[in-house]
Amino acid sequence: MDYLLYLIPVIGILSLIFAFYLASKVSKQEAGNKKMREIAEAISEGAAAFLTAEYKILVIFVVVLFLFVGFGIGNWLTAVCFVAGAVFSTLAGYFGMNVATKANVRTANAAKEGGMNKALSIAFSGGAVMGMCVAGLGVLGVSGIYALTKNSDILFGFSLGASSIALFARVGGGIYTKAADVGADLVGKVEAGIPEDDPRNPAVIADNVGDNVGDVAGMGADLFESYVGSLASALTLGLMYENAAGALYPLSVAALGLLASIVATFFVKGDEKSSPHKALKMGSYVSSLLVVVFSLALSKRFFDNYNGAIAVIAGLVVGILIGVITEIYTSADYRFVKKIGEQSETGTATTIISGIAVGMRSTSMPLILICIGIFLSYQACGLYGIALAAVGMLSTTGITVAVDAYGPIADNAGGIAEMSGLDKTVREITDKLDSVGNTTAAMGKGFAIGSAALTSLALFVSYAEAVKLKTIDILDYRVIIGLFIGGMLPFLFSSMTMESVSKAAYRMIEEVRRQFKEKPGIMEGTEKPDYASCVAISTKAALKEMLLPGIMAVAAPLGVGILLGTQSLGGMLAGSLVTGVLLAIFMSNAGGAWDNAKKHIETGYHGGKGSEAHKASVVGDTVGDPFKDTSGPSINILIKLMTVVALVFAPLFIAIGGIL
Repeated sequence: MDYLLYLIPVIGILSLIFAFYLASKVSKQEAGNKKMREIAEAISEGAAAFLTAEYKILVIFVVVLFLFVGFGIGNWLTAVCFVAGAVFSTLAGYFGMNVATKANVRTANAAKEGGMNKALSIAFSGGAVMGMCVAGLGVLGVSGIYALTKNSDILFGFSLGASSIALFARVGGGIYTKAADVGADLVGKVEAGIPEDDPRNPAVIADNVGDNVGDVAGMGADLFESYVGSLASALTLGLMYENAAGALYPLSVAALGLLASIVATFFVKGDEKSSPHKALKMGSYVSSLLVVVFSLALSKRFFDNYNGAIAVIAGLVVGILIGVITEIYTSADYRFVKKIGEQSETGTATTIISGIAVGMRSTSMPLILICIGIFLSYQACGLYGIALAAVGMLSTTGITVAVDAYGPIADNAGGIAEMSGLDKTVREITDKLDSVGNTTAAMGKGFAIGSAALTSLALFVSYAEAVKLKTIDILDYRVIIGLFIGGMLPFLFSSMTMESVSKAAYRMIEEVRRQFKEKPGIMEGTEKPDYASCVAISTKAALKEMLLPGIMAVAAPLGVGILLGTQSLGGMLAGSLVTGVLLAIFMSNAGGAWDNAKKHIETGYHGGKGSEAHKASVVGDTVGDPFKDTSGPSINILIKLMTVVALVFAPLFIAIGGIL
């Protein structure tokens, strides 16, 4: 079976070649007229400038943590793997975002020249580049390192690098995009009464840049680190419980899942009459079905039974069902979002209350499903099965990320269509694509949260094995302290990120108001807004505000582990996992519901655009923006990063034994 270990990285490379093919396909499409190209270039330059500035800061962070890992645990190979994980995560985000900023204008032009089907094809191809890069680099990195070293322990260094970059990418990108979005909405829509993506809005370019740095690069980095963490944990536990076959099985499932995602991209075909959502779902279902077949065949081959496949399929099915439930709570096709739209008729307060209620209610079924998945996977393969369930849920990451990244591309296409003054029929097509994109983005966030729960649990099992922790005694005062600290951290972290968005949005709002006041020609269409100043505000605020939450995520487990020991740290990780998953689901779904309630009203319900209900829904959406695009998704990474920090520095905690 050794030959398989060297074949798996080849499949990762094949995925990257396919990503290059898709990127070339997108680049060859016509980019539209001069005005469209100018707008697209401004968005691309703004996104590239932000990522470059962000990565310059992260280089310092990576170097410091590299030295800390090397000297702290005395394992420089793990430190090198940490750098490799950071580099791979950076590359995945950069490649995906670079193609997304090319696909947006080409999607808008395709809507103008070729209609719905061609626009869908280009937007999805652009998103698929991100998906193939995330999954391909994940498979290549984990399997390549293990094939070269045969040392599973150092893989957690690779996972730490991926998690570190992911947190800063999610938090920084989230702050950037929501500062611009809130400023553009509150001043442009509510105060000035101009449409979304109106070229007269000074924050409109920054808003479109934010879609790329937050929802493409940030989201890709998020799922990349989940993917890597689940593989590293499953491989390690597999060696412990099932020897070589246990290590090869999750890697093989991931590799064939990657092939399934490539095949599934060819099934995403729409037409002018049917909903794009149906075409995107077809791709997801095809890849999932193929993974079921592959996992059954591989389980029989490796273990001579189907227990491994049961665990993988349990995780896969739970992931799909969480996506369906997320859609029910966040799509305007269902009663929850319609109810928020109805509540908007009585003002902002009832809009906010109803959205919070929907978000809270939406936590129940995903948690029950995760519990069922844990039960089934444990019954099948014990603790190893929980790690396999995480691998199963993430086995279709290639197509899942593609469907998710499609959303911001369609959103940008609509913005470009509006700003360049294209015919209303073009905007109708891009709005339809964007509406589906909002739902797929919400489903992607639900998937990311579910995978974060299982991945964190798998990493927690690996941590318990590393520190020889058989049980956690909740009557031990140190464990109780850890539980309370862990339970508090997601709330403190969310407070930091929400406040960061608020401060950045405040500066954005002041700037947009200033321009409207000092340049009356903007509203008359005789004077051009200063887009660059708004881009600069978002960039500066995001880079400044992302540091403290990121440092806290690394410092908290280090502090508890050094001061109170491994038992207390285990309590902290358990506490953060429980509250973190619940808070992430609540915030992401409440934000998604508010967003689609606003869009539901804009289609003509409850008075339509410009009505009092619409103004209330815009405020609700504005509150929900940092919920769903900054704090909620970032909590996923927080709980995974803290667990992998605990795992990497386990030797240090054991040696110290707790100072207090």
